[in-house]
Amino acid sequence: MSCNTSVTHLHVSSVGQTERASVHLMPCEIEHNGLAQVSQYFTATTKNHKQEKTVSFRGRGLIGQEISCPQGYTGLVLKEINKPGSDQEDRAVRVSSVFDKLTYWNLETPPNSDDTVVMAMDWPELAEAIHGPIED
Repeated sequence: MSCNTSVTHLHVSSVGQTERASVHLMPCEIEHNGLAQVSQYFTATTKNHKQEKTVSFRGRGLIGQEISCPQGYTGLVLKEINKPGSDQEDRAVRVSSVFDKLTYWNLETPPNSDDTVVMAMDWPELAEAIHGPIED
């Protein structure tokens, strides 16, 4: 029996001075790590009567919605400082940018309350209700 004893170290000392990022959560995997010129190649159109955004990405229609982080929470974009050579080595990451909202995209259907990302944003409030003090 073997135990994985690696640890991930998060360096958060400069979160206060970190720049804000425009974050998009896409329904696909993109084989790229690093900055992208999103505003130059990925421009969404917002419908007048809804908060939905529409865009075509590689010929496929995407429908998105801006989702805010739960109150009191900040999203972090992390960058790996040193990549471990094995499962036993520790990892170190730093905060490269922060966000308080993100655009969540679905393939051809609008985001809704049944989507896991949308439900996850409600979790802190639900957890507080479950684990918080009981009032009479």
